[in-house]
Amino acid sequence: MVNIRSLDPSASPLDFYGSELRRLREEAGLSQQQLGDVVYCTGSLIGQIETAKKVPTRRFSEQLDAALMTGGLFTRMIGLVLKSQLPTWFQPYADMEARATYISTYQSQLVYGLLQTVEYARAVLSVEYPERLDELVAARMERQRILEREHPPVVCVVLDEAVLYRDIGGVEVMRKQLEHLLTFRDHPWVQVQVLPFAAGQHSAMMGSFTVLRFDEDPDLFYLEGYGSGHMTADPQVIRERAVGYARLQATALSREDTAALIERVMKERYGHQPGPEVA
Repeated sequence: MVNIRSLDPSASPLDFYGSELRRLREEAGLSQQQLGDVVYCTGSLIGQIETAKKVPTRRFSEQLDAALMTGGLFTRMIGLVLKSQLPTWFQPYADMEARATYISTYQSQLVYGLLQTVEYARAVLSVEYPERLDELVAARMERQRILEREHPPVVCVVLDEAVLYRDIGGVEVMRKQLEHLLTFRDHPWVQVQVLPFAAGQHSAMMGSFTVLRFDEDPDLFYLEGYGSGHMTADPQVIRERAVGYARLQATALSREDTAALIERVMKERYGHQPGPEVA
């Protein structure tokens, strides 16, 4: 017997999504298995999403809209559903990031989230959130959609050279991640620079940070800690970090030299490994 779990649609965006899916499926006279056959998944998956036990994907939502002729309802809902999967402390930053017109960030440990591949993000998130990995990876990929908007933000990223060498997920994952970074070398709105080891001491020795700028609202400075994030619009902090970031960019390699370094690291550290000799 199918488990008909009672949902409170107001409990969360995921619960609302599930309740709407159940309502529209039943109105269409389809069983969970019948709808699953139409959207190329199992009836069990339909049931898990209807009972908010499984988080849907954007592709699944698009298929639902086509199958149930909803006029794009689930596609419109999925962004909110995925955002709700982010850690509570991170959601305010994600909201501001999505509204920003200019993002400047320095990253000392990892590739910035907006530029991560799926595999790299999965490896990073698996360390702290193995039980919610699929949901958080989907949410991180959803964040990246701001780069595909008709009017995307300008994104300036300075990566410490250590980011290129820190093996996240293994050789293949790193090679694909560095290849992905290279796709931005001529991007009109995304600039990636590497701060080389040779730079020595620099203006971001205290660690990673991000400054968000908006068309009408005050600038925001964001600093992430362990399990927490701190945002401030303090004019003095913004002034100091803006100057510090300008100095970082001036010290970092140019876009062209950055691409050359990434290509060299890919070849020397993450190139195809020779297989065993065949006798």
